[in-house]
Amino acid sequence: MPYRAPSADIRFILDHVVPLAPVSATEKFADATAEMAGAILTEAGRLCETILAPIQRNGDLHPARLEDGVVRTSPGFAEAYQAICEGGWIAVCAPTEHGGMGLPQCVNMAIHDMMSGACLSLQLLPLMTQGQIEALDHHASDELKALYLPNLISGKWAGTMNLTEPQAGSDVGALRTRAEPNGDGTYSITGQKIFISWGDSDLVENVCHLVLARLPGAAPGTKGISLFMVPKYIPDENGAPGKANSLRVVSLEHKMGLHGSPTCVMSYEGATGWLVGQENRGMAAMFTMMNNARLGVAMQGIGVAEAACQAATAYAADRQQFGPIINHADVRRMLAEMRCETFAARAIALACAQAIDMAHATGDADWAARAAFLTPIAKTIGTETGMRAAETAMQVHGGMGFVEETGIAQYYRDVRVTAIYEGTNGIQAMDLVGRKLSDGGEAAYRLLEEVQSYAESVRAANPDLAGAVWAAAETLREATEWMVAQAPRDRQAGAIPYLRAFARVLGAHFHLRAAMADEIGARKALAGFFIRRLLPQHASLLAEARDGAETVDSVTPEVLGA
Repeated sequence: MPYRAPSADIRFILDHVVPLAPVSATEKFADATAEMAGAILTEAGRLCETILAPIQRNGDLHPARLEDGVVRTSPGFAEAYQAICEGGWIAVCAPTEHGGMGLPQCVNMAIHDMMSGACLSLQLLPLMTQGQIEALDHHASDELKALYLPNLISGKWAGTMNLTEPQAGSDVGALRTRAEPNGDGTYSITGQKIFISWGDSDLVENVCHLVLARLPGAAPGTKGISLFMVPKYIPDENGAPGKANSLRVVSLEHKMGLHGSPTCVMSYEGATGWLVGQENRGMAAMFTMMNNARLGVAMQGIGVAEAACQAATAYAADRQQFGPIINHADVRRMLAEMRCETFAARAIALACAQAIDMAHATGDADWAARAAFLTPIAKTIGTETGMRAAETAMQVHGGMGFVEETGIAQYYRDVRVTAIYEGTNGIQAMDLVGRKLSDGGEAAYRLLEEVQSYAESVRAANPDLAGAVWAAAETLREATEWMVAQAPRDRQAGAIPYLRAFARVLGAHFHLRAAMADEIGARKALAGFFIRRLLPQHASLLAEARDGAETVDSVTPEVLGA
């Protein structure tokens, strides 16, 4: 079936569940009214339905390829990318002084949700560029901003992020790429990077690489890393792409999915680069881009979940086996689970975006702490929801789901990497129970207080559902107190189940809010399904989370046969 952009569902969340209104009430985002947001989402939805979705299969069947040192993209990608640029979709949250719209991340991430459902391979390109725009806006010199930001915002140039090396993945501090001062304000960059999304293409005039490298005499580990802008073509005196820089695409990775998105091995051979931010502070600058990308990756998972859910529902309504299979209880269960999970993950991610916007607009430390706390939850649950929904959609399709011509397998192959890149989900969970609980759990407790206060306020109108949400939040509060009191190893052993339990409680909270705002009743049915059938999982997850490290550590490498 044709993809339908979920703009109505997103608008409902921004109106009633995770309201845009507080963001619009700030001076910084005063122009981002509900009416404007609605108009933008409608236009973005039209782009996704009519231009991006039709090229989804092209990327899978006709992958990007490397020819004579240039990456050639999949059929239709050039026209679709041009439509993205002409519509100003890369500029949505970019600074206005350089040609951006300056709109909130709530709106921008909603657009990425729809783009991801329509064509995940192409969505990666504007997402990476937007992350680079934010990093440059926060850390680059005025000269670099003036040269690069207008071109990136317009989409004429594209941005990448270069962290990973063959020996330095999650351990970024082990990188070996070198940066030697040239004595004229530029640096000579030498080294190899791998897993570079959209490291090259024939869609743009220039590709701008943000590269982590180590200066002479720099300290070991992450404290000695600096960040450099290294363009494919060195801008001339007029700011136009000039001579080719000393870098090249060595090869493209042969991947399980995302075939339309070229993942490059990049070689820098004395390439000319410019320092971004301060020497030896490259990780701080790069994390600005990574945090943006982590929420964007959450939206990738959610977008794929939405597309898979739509495809499975349409197939179940049409497929006849003793009548339409949508009438069979287990098929209905699978479809309901997909729809409920997608709504919960979407609301959590938009709550994270709302917190980011409020922190930027107000400077309030509590909003910043909330954004930081929700980021690993949103990234992990968004991507896990995408994987589960894609797998379930295949199950609903039965044998036809295993046949490539239906396109269902592509959803799973494409979305699987989202749980790996931009920090694996295990790293996200360890971040949650480590740095994000280092405040003694204050950010977590503030969230739980809101959950319980809202449940209490609607208990009279809906005692069963509200009571269940309140009780689950109380159990999670007790588990959080336990987590805060434990040694790091014990926290880490239960990090993933703790994160999933937190997401269950937040998802139930947002479903409850949706049910109370819905006059028709459809959302009440979904809320009842989530709270009665899925929320109880929080108890077993928290039992696992509180077990500590002993049972994990007892399974030694020898026991595992290593």
